[in-house]
Amino acid sequence: MNKFYITNAIPYVNARPHIGHALEFIQSDTIARFQKTQGKNVILSCGYDENSLKNVQAAEAEGISVQELVDKNGKLFFDLWDKLGTKFDKIVKGSDSRHIESSQKLWQLCEKNKDIYKKTYTGLYCVGCEQFYTKEELDKNRQCFEHPGKPLEKVSEENYFFKLSKYTDKILKLIVSNGLEIVPEFRKNEIISFVKNGLEDISISRSNERAKNWGVPVPNDPTQKIYVWFDALNIYQTSVGFGWDPDLYKKLWPADLHVIGKGIIRFHAVYWPAFLLSAGLLLPKKLFVHEYFTVNGQKMSKTLGNVIDPVVLIEKYGADALRYYCLAKFSPFSDGDFSESKFTQVYNSDLANGLGNLVARVAKLCETSGFKEMSSDKSVHMIDIADEYKKALEEYRFNDALNLIFQKISRLDKYINEEKPWELLKISTNHKGRELSAILAHSVDQIVEIAILLSPFMPATSEIIKKQFSQVEIKSQDPLFPRI
Repeated sequence: MNKFYITNAIPYVNARPHIGHALEFIQSDTIARFQKTQGKNVILSCGYDENSLKNVQAAEAEGISVQELVDKNGKLFFDLWDKLGTKFDKIVKGSDSRHIESSQKLWQLCEKNKDIYKKTYTGLYCVGCEQFYTKEELDKNRQCFEHPGKPLEKVSEENYFFKLSKYTDKILKLIVSNGLEIVPEFRKNEIISFVKNGLEDISISRSNERAKNWGVPVPNDPTQKIYVWFDALNIYQTSVGFGWDPDLYKKLWPADLHVIGKGIIRFHAVYWPAFLLSAGLLLPKKLFVHEYFTVNGQKMSKTLGNVIDPVVLIEKYGADALRYYCLAKFSPFSDGDFSESKFTQVYNSDLANGLGNLVARVAKLCETSGFKEMSSDKSVHMIDIADEYKKALEEYRFNDALNLIFQKISRLDKYINEEKPWELLKISTNHKGRELSAILAHSVDQIVEIAILLSPFMPATSEIIKKQFSQVEIKSQDPLFPRI
């Protein structure tokens, strides 16, 4: 009853990870860490999608096998997770034998309910989205809104189809009633509008010829591979035992939260619940839908050469600095513009001059005065932000929660400036000594509270501060964030 199963969207591994991937990994990890502070048994899941056509095409472009491509890029994602300090409890690859069996089982359950049939189809296919689009769903240039500038492929072949239209009313009722809650509200309204326009049956397979014989085989039909989204979404279930450990699956499913980007909301809010309804399985409880990063005002693009490698930023500034910038300076519910120059400014103002300077000055005062108390009854505690902070995180308003913490940092800075403990160091009377101890005890208490509040966002920094200020004799250390 106390479990909290959260999933990160399953990234394609057709290329190396970029800053947009890092944003979502950071968000997922922050939510997971916060839920742990609330006493939940948290399971955070991710993986990577190996079975998409874009992986096949990327491998062809590089002149290597698909397996070589996904192995090479998959390792880069693992390395990024490690460098970011994101801790995934479950990681499933699209080629895992358990996942192949799990996806085939999901297919068979939908087939048993007579929701899968075969027909010949001609349509416009976006490889970037791995989805067919009607002409009405495209921009004025007949291109996908998610991938402008990339021509769609006209595809005509015999595929298996899923009876999505059959679930129109059920999906609509589910979304309207918050049976599947969607955050934020405007994304929920977007899906309601989409479903009200009527759902059409969707292709859920592709020919071996088009798939280059790569992917999860359709059960009992060796000529077809399962459509990438049908199997990729099912990674959420494979991670917790679907098809291979029924006891684990019963214990951990359904997912309490799917963390996704706005571009894949339709797959998660419409297709995925329809597949599960067809299969007679429990539905996830909530979707948190975040927006995207642009870079210097433009959408990230290999053609423009503005794709930002998060590993380069981590090596230059540190993981927690990147985590802070991604979470503090952008609302997750509107697109944010990422630039390294802005990042550097924030690093210096908020982290070097703000948090880092405060920690350093309090530690120096404690060291110089020989302070050896962890708390004092005479210290006057500041306004408690716990309720506001908790509410902000429960609503995924990371920037608001961090703003509360940095207001606390500013108040402590102001308190120290007003009390001037360095002047008391010059006076040797017992009364002044007690007054100094009270000021430092209060400051240390506040520093530790700040570190605890920062733990979901900046885990490594939080641990350094807590360790430094849990010693009997508090000593100065190297700067947390050396000024750039």
